[in-house]
Amino acid sequence: MGRTLSSITQVFLQEQAAFARFRRALRREDQHALDDLFVSARQHLAAVSYAAHALPFEVFLLSMLLEEHKEVIRLRQMLEDLQHQRK
Repeated sequence: MGRTLSSITQVFLQEQAAFARFRRALRREDQHALDDLFVSARQHLAAVSYAAHALPFEVFLLSMLLEEHKEVIRLRQMLEDLQHQRK
């Protein structure tokens, strides 16, 4: 019989659990920021499952980066809108 592979959700939860000691060593505000990053990564689990060629944690990091970049784009747009309103 073949070997059963873990689902991407199981892999994600295992990776998140592996950082539990690291998380506990952080200041409270940094713990919240790290939690937010893991929430960002979790939003992309369906897409992560298609990136079988990469290491799962690398794709989780890319998912986190994607969400952070979307926030930067949103904030830039808000800033531009405010600048145009002042003119």
